[in-house]
Amino acid sequence: MSDPAVLVVGAGPAGLSAAHELAVRGVTGVLVVDREASAGGIPRHCDHTGFGVQDLHRAMTGPAYARRLADRAAGAGVRIRLSTTVAEVGADGSATLVGPDGIDVVRPRAVLLATGARERPRSARLVPGDRPAGVFTTGQLQQWVLLAGLPVGRRAVVVGAEHVAYSAVLTLRHAGVRTVAMVTSLPRHQTVPAFAWATRLGLRVPLRTSSRVASLDGHGRLEAVDVEDLVTGVVDRIPADTVVFTGEWVPDHELARRGGVVTDPATLGPRTDGWGRTSRPGILAAGNLVHPGETAGLAALGGRAAGRRLAETFQRATVRPAVGSLLTVAPPLVSVVPALVDPDDLPDRLLLRTAAFTDRRLVVARQSGREIGRHRLRHSVPNRSLGVPGAVVGAMVSDGGPVELTLI
Repeated sequence: MSDPAVLVVGAGPAGLSAAHELAVRGVTGVLVVDREASAGGIPRHCDHTGFGVQDLHRAMTGPAYARRLADRAAGAGVRIRLSTTVAEVGADGSATLVGPDGIDVVRPRAVLLATGARERPRSARLVPGDRPAGVFTTGQLQQWVLLAGLPVGRRAVVVGAEHVAYSAVLTLRHAGVRTVAMVTSLPRHQTVPAFAWATRLGLRVPLRTSSRVASLDGHGRLEAVDVEDLVTGVVDRIPADTVVFTGEWVPDHELARRGGVVTDPATLGPRTDGWGRTSRPGILAAGNLVHPGETAGLAALGGRAAGRRLAETFQRATVRPAVGSLLTVAPPLVSVVPALVDPDDLPDRLLLRTAAFTDRRLVVARQSGREIGRHRLRHSVPNRSLGVPGAVVGAMVSDGGPVELTLI
């Protein structure tokens, strides 16, 4: 096949949005590659509404949103190659593609990685007990129900209380499964109040806060979930034949890591600047690969920003690596994306994450002990992004050392 100008790895919201932005801004020869048989990413098997609001300004179901993004990219002239895996991005920038028709090596001028993220399975969470059938992550559940049409069970426990956990409850309801409990180690839910109220009052799903799954029990099929109250130490046994572990996102960073891209220790994704550039010239990253656990809309907006800036600079000989001052955070904040910011080329916004609920809402940026900016948050909830304008670090000095963001 002919060499593309830009190779986009991943046909989810971030990858398709980046590819569309490149194409409409005059970059010809954009190729999107995805290992799945159809484009659209995770929204393909999220059969509930709410997608598209942040980036397309209209609400639609996940499958409709996925089709819209794929059709829009293809209509702009983007080539989409499915059932194909990018095995490697070499030191010379070449990419090895493996698909049904064999192996191709292409040499794009730039590679944009948008491989997304996945949830930690039960084994990685070290939950003790038996190893019965009926244990899912949200992604596995959605593919099981909405793509394969397979039966699930009758009574389920959902482990988690963030956005994706409430999506799992809707998928279980679609499959005819009653959710008998939601369990979170945090003192309250981490979604928007409307979702929590509708689930608790409309679907009558009790939320067990400050609790953890102590054990899974069952021979052949799950029979019960033991839930421990972290305050009292009391363990309750909940009869259930299904359990869904949600959240605890891990970026699909294998391709980036093998390609020698510097990893951010907080997110485990590639360390990028405000426009998706990584430590390697010609390699960019966007979406939930960079900030795992965000909504599809935020991932799409991140891909759009990376595509826009890449298109603006594409006539240069090479796409330069990320440069700028390092951003760090102080507890309870746990991460900031992007982690590198050029004071002469500020991003539109920064995305922060906190590990705990707190009444502190004022983000203060300091460099070398000097305050350079502040911004008041609307909320400080774990497992949800805290958006801060990039201008909060606009007064930093390029050679003034790292910038620390704190909550006060």
